[in-house]
Amino acid sequence: MQEDNQDSRLAALAPDQAPGELPPQSRGAMPFAWFWPMLAGAAIALVLRIIFSGGPGQRFSPMLGSFVYFVPALCGAVTVYMAERIERRSWGYYLWAPWVATALFVGGTLAVFIEGLICAVVIVPLFAVMGSVGGLAMGIVCRITNWPKQAIYSFAVLPLVLGAIEPQLPNPDRLSNTSRTLFIAAPAERVWHELNAARDIRPAEVGDAWAYRIGVPMPVSGVTVDTAEGRVRQVQWQKNVHFEEVITEWQPNRQLKWRFRFSPDSFPAGALDDHVMIGGQYFDLRDATYTLTPRDGGTELRVAVSWRMSTSFNWYADRVMHLLLADASENILRFYKARAEATAGAAAPG
Repeated sequence: MQEDNQDSRLAALAPDQAPGELPPQSRGAMPFAWFWPMLAGAAIALVLRIIFSGGPGQRFSPMLGSFVYFVPALCGAVTVYMAERIERRSWGYYLWAPWVATALFVGGTLAVFIEGLICAVVIVPLFAVMGSVGGLAMGIVCRITNWPKQAIYSFAVLPLVLGAIEPQLPNPDRLSNTSRTLFIAAPAERVWHELNAARDIRPAEVGDAWAYRIGVPMPVSGVTVDTAEGRVRQVQWQKNVHFEEVITEWQPNRQLKWRFRFSPDSFPAGALDDHVMIGGQYFDLRDATYTLTPRDGGTELRVAVSWRMSTSFNWYADRVMHLLLADASENILRFYKARAEATAGAAAPG
């Protein structure tokens, strides 16, 4: 009889709690109770990131949609589930708390060196959105059902099951391009020379591009040379990155086009995030075209770059790549403008 009376008092104090859970009064007494749910969500996601360490095309690769979509959703769901065990939360909490949890998760991957800065910066917005989706879904479950624990188990199992199956399905290819144009106060001959003999590039000349700010190695040189197969532009980046640009169109002072060619040793370990290697399974630069058009007082220089994306989240990855390459294209045009105008001015009489 005494035990029945105690159960009745607890039920009166916590009418919304699930069977077997601690009452809000005792749970809320924990120090930093507001923070633990977010830390728990981030910890679960970090464990899954360690599991998802497969290489390109393998099971449990971090580039699979089952990881990119469902792991941050699980992070948000665990955050809300743990918070609801303490006390009822608002609908706004279901949306913003997972943002904090996913940020902690991404920060954790950087801290233990299993993720590079490039991927971390690029993926944070998508992770935040998916975290909110998971948090909102769990919030609804907690409000209208008595099975939040079973739901969280389902959230956890889903990426593991899909991560084993998804590599058997082909990723769609998406081909895209971007172009930018800039006026240069220098003759076409001078601009043409700079395009084919860009040596000793200093970081200050190109460092404003967002791609370089988040960790892509900066260019050091790009020089056209004659080879047995024809003209090839040999490119050097920082961190010992090197590759070739095989020239496919050569119209002096008018148009220059090349296709990118990468070798197995083009990107040494650590130069880029290994699972998003340029020329790899998920991403490749295809070609670039520079068009020179004489204008009054100088030359209009236009660059067009094309690339391939092959992921299960092309809709997002391609938009990010478009932003980065469009910005990089504007940056490289400004570099050629500065170089060509400086040398043109130095060559001017008097």
